[in-house]
Amino acid sequence: MIPQGSGAQAPILTVTLNPALDLSTSAAEVVPDLKLRCAAPVIDPGGGGINVSRAVARMGGRSTALVALGGGTGQRLCALLQEAGLPVLRLDAPGETRQSLSVTDRGTGGQYRFVLPGPDWMPPDVGLALDAIAGAAPAGGIVVLSGSNPPGVPAEFAAMLAPRLNRRGARMFVDTSGAALAAVAAGQDAPVEVLRMDDAEAEGLAGRPLPSRADTADFAFALVAAGAARSVLIARGSDGNIVAGPDGRWHVEAHRVPIVSKVGAGDSFVAGYTLGVARGLPLPDALGLAAAAASATCMTPATELCHPDDIARLYDQRIVTPI
Repeated sequence: MIPQGSGAQAPILTVTLNPALDLSTSAAEVVPDLKLRCAAPVIDPGGGGINVSRAVARMGGRSTALVALGGGTGQRLCALLQEAGLPVLRLDAPGETRQSLSVTDRGTGGQYRFVLPGPDWMPPDVGLALDAIAGAAPAGGIVVLSGSNPPGVPAEFAAMLAPRLNRRGARMFVDTSGAALAAVAAGQDAPVEVLRMDDAEAEGLAGRPLPSRADTADFAFALVAAGAARSVLIARGSDGNIVAGPDGRWHVEAHRVPIVSKVGAGDSFVAGYTLGVARGLPLPDALGLAAAAASATCMTPATELCHPDDIARLYDQRIVTPI
C-alpha cells in the first residue's frame, strides 16, 4: 500500500509559473509536408508544479497549486484543475497561457513533443509573483517550484524567493532547468532544501561525464557541500535516482515496467518524494515512493500520470541502497 506516515501531512504548495494546456494525440505516421490525420486529442492541465499536485492527489495526498494563468486558455486550464478537485490559487499571468502538443507515431511508437514558450513577463510581474508565493507559503510546509521559467523571469528567481520562504519556515524544493538550474546550483548557504536535476543536466553543470552511480553521488554531494541545497537529487534514467544530503548518499532502483510514455515521470518522482517527506517517512521510504510514482507514470499514455494501484505495488518492490 502507499505509505501514509505516522502523523499529519505537512502542507504542500506547488508553484507553476509557466503552465500549459497539454494536448496529446497520435497519427498513423509522423512525416513532413503531408497533412496528418490525428486521433481525437486528450486534454490535460500541464506544467511541472501542476503535475506534481496531480500526482500527489493520486497518492492520496493534499496540495494547493499556485498557477499563473492568462486568457481563454488559462480559464480552460483552471477549469480542468477544478474538475480534478485540485485546490487552486490563481496568479494573473501577463499574457495568454501557452499550449503544448504531444503526437505519437503509431507506426514506430515514437513521441514528438512541441512546447511553446509562454507569455513575456516584466519586472512588475515578477515582483507580484514573489509576493504571491511568499504570502501563500505554508508555515512549516513545503513549496515546490517546478518547471521552466517563463520568458522574462530571471534565472535567479528561486534565489530571490528562498529567503522569504525561509523566514516563514517553509522548505523549498526546486526542479527546473537551463539558466535557472545553474543559478540555484551556484548558490551558497543552502537556501534551497532540495534541488533536483537529470543526469544530462548534472553532467552539464559538472563539465564532465558522470558514468557511475558513485560519480553522480560525488557530484551531488559536492553541490551540497558548496551550499547549493541541503539535499540534491539526480535522476539517472533507467539506472534510477541518486540523493545526497544530511542523511547520506542513497540510490533507488528504477522499476522494470513497460514504457508507454515518460511524460510526467520526473514530476511524479518529485511528487512522491515531496509527499514522502511531508508525511515524515524515512528518506529511503520517501525515495521508494518517488521511484514507484515515476515508474507508474511511465506505464500510462500521454499525460495521464500514475495510477494508485500501480504505485502501491511498485512501492512494495522498492530497492533502496546506500552508496
